[in-house]
Amino acid sequence: MTFLEPLRLLLLVVPALLLGVYVVMRARQARYAARFTNLALLEKVVPVRPGWRRHLPAAAFLLMILVCVLGFARPAADVRVPREQATIMMAVDVSSSMEATDVAPSRLAAAQRAARAFLGELPERFNVGLVTFAGSATVAVPPTTDRAAVRTAIDGLRLAPRTAIGEAVFTSLDALSRFGAQWGRQAPPARIVLLSDGENTAGRLPGVAAQEAAARRVPVSTIAYGTPGGVIWSEGSALPVPVDGPALRRLAEQTGGRFYEAASGAELGRVYADIGSSIGHRTERREVWVWFVGAALVLGCAAAAGSLLWFSRLP
Repeated sequence: MTFLEPLRLLLLVVPALLLGVYVVMRARQARYAARFTNLALLEKVVPVRPGWRRHLPAAAFLLMILVCVLGFARPAADVRVPREQATIMMAVDVSSSMEATDVAPSRLAAAQRAARAFLGELPERFNVGLVTFAGSATVAVPPTTDRAAVRTAIDGLRLAPRTAIGEAVFTSLDALSRFGAQWGRQAPPARIVLLSDGENTAGRLPGVAAQEAAARRVPVSTIAYGTPGGVIWSEGSALPVPVDGPALRRLAEQTGGRFYEAASGAELGRVYADIGSSIGHRTERREVWVWFVGAALVLGCAAAAGSLLWFSRLP
């Protein structure tokens, strides 16, 4: 929480001074009572006091003033609010390593299932496109609100050799640019979500793609997918297919995106859910003084009620 008018907090000296005056006055009253030595007569002439409760109305009153000052300083807090629109490009690795079965039933099948669930979590007004990449990158579905078209493309993913991570980013950026041209300056915010289970073996380097994405202010969130022990079989030989996590992490960090790791279908589902939540909302600073006004009203009523109950007068 922050205050838009912090100088107004100097008024906090007012409740502090009132507290000091209250303490001094109570001390004087205690000294006067001590001088009255006929205790038997004192009990008859002085009504029964409510003990420690006599301080509650004053405390509530001082807190009311304090809260009023805080509200006067225009407190503001960062609040997550749903986005009305956004454009998401999903870039999915369909290289041959995606047939590895270290993620049951296979990396590709688990990725398809998680991607379909991801679609269901995004707001309906979001435009979603799909890029597939192996040795090259292809726009399978340009940005659209037609979820059925994207699901059909996800179901039809087919494997191919090599991995072109950099090309996937460039192809996604081009698709976003063509779509954004229809909107002009009113284009909704864009983001790329890239899943890969290997290292870049074709096309332009991920570092070059990261520079271009950063220049266009398009964050790229990356998912390193698979386990270190993943293998595929070729001509009877087991070929290891480890994921290049450091390269994907750098790609995300250089573009302002987030990096994730998923070693199972369940983890991948949670990753997509987290991405969907972060993309579907934006952080907005809003004034929250109304809550302070409400709290001050409650405290003021409490001070009045306590004073009436125990002293038959308003504070």
